[in-house]
Amino acid sequence: MPTIATNPKGGTLIMNADDWGRDRQTTDRTFDCVLPGVVSAVSGMVFMADSERSAAIALEHHIDTGLHLNFTTEFSTRYRAAKLLEYQQRTARYLRANRFAPPVFNPALMGAFEYLVRAQIDEYTRLYGSAPHRLDGHHHMHLCANVLLAGLLPSGTAVRRNFSFRRGEKGWVNRCYRKQVDRMLARKHSLTDYFFSLTPLNPVNRLEGIFALAEYSVVEVETHPIQPDEYHFLVGGEVSRYRHRSLTETKVRLVSASNA
Repeated sequence: MPTIATNPKGGTLIMNADDWGRDRQTTDRTFDCVLPGVVSAVSGMVFMADSERSAAIALEHHIDTGLHLNFTTEFSTRYRAAKLLEYQQRTARYLRANRFAPPVFNPALMGAFEYLVRAQIDEYTRLYGSAPHRLDGHHHMHLCANVLLAGLLPSGTAVRRNFSFRRGEKGWVNRCYRKQVDRMLARKHSLTDYFFSLTPLNPVNRLEGIFALAEYSVVEVETHPIQPDEYHFLVGGEVSRYRHRSLTETKVRLVSASNA
């Protein structure tokens, strides 16, 4: 299963489903979207209730899988080391305390973050037979200061960037901070050109615009098939229809511009 859907003009579209392996229902809903090729890649969680089974499915069907680092949601596998749970509880309390915690480096948690990243990479390697070639984070906490500033993400891997926003969608300070984080990531990791969430599904022109970008740029779209609206959108063939409309409108604009 290829990670990227490509087109001859150099653009690529990655439809990535998060939380693979979190529980049986999440895995099955995601697999429903993988089989027809609507979802082209998944981000797998380890130490979760369905991690073992989901890894076996991914290997059997050659599903492109990355590691979905988790610092905030309790590990739900039956085989949980006390130290693993303790460290995750500590990081979760800190990161979820308020929205200003993730960008602030906490020296007291350096060891906990290092242990959790290493343990999850090792577990992923055990389940999938090789180290992850790309990483992202549950609740996007792979971008928190304790992970980035300590250099805990393996160099050379593909790493998910910050969300992409159009001018005016976020404040100037917010956009500058995100841009600085992405620059830090780009020094040691490969990034996509753009990253968006599948939701909101409306207005229609939002998704058409995102898919149009994939004609000439590398675009990742984050999906959560466990959510009913996203699941029905994905399995209902809406992605193909939206892409077709976006491509048609792009061609019309190009023709109009050339005739102007």
